[in-house]
Amino acid sequence: QVQLVESGGGLVQAGGSLRLSCAASGLAFSTYIMAWFRQAPGKEREFVAAISWSGSNTYYSDSVSGRFTVSRDNAKNTVYLQMNSLKPGDTAVYYCATAPRGSSWRPAKYDFWGQGTQVTVSS
Repeated sequence: QVQLVESGGGLVQAGGSLRLSCAASGLAFSTYIMAWFRQAPGKEREFVAAISWSGSNTYYSDSVSGRFTVSRDNAKNTVYLQMNSLKPGDTAVYYCATAPRGSSWRPAKYDFWGQGTQVTVSS
């Protein structure tokens, strides 16, 4: 059974930093593309960042590019999201997700999700 467990969220002032973690189990982690999404109150869930199987390729939404960094440690079955220069507009529940096994790079679909971790950025 696939499980994704996010942690590291919290309350931070604008301009601050947080590092989110997502621990995965029940899957051959290094064979899955991993991603982060977020959902703010009253808004649809949106893509934040993704990382390829080995970690050699990443891509980001325009809204976080240059401020957020996604990484992974396949030995620990964990994916990270380092968030710097946080803004109030980054306030949301952050989710990690996996693309279906065998997906090509920049997949259109993600099918397993964690429960999310709340990030709140105060002005």
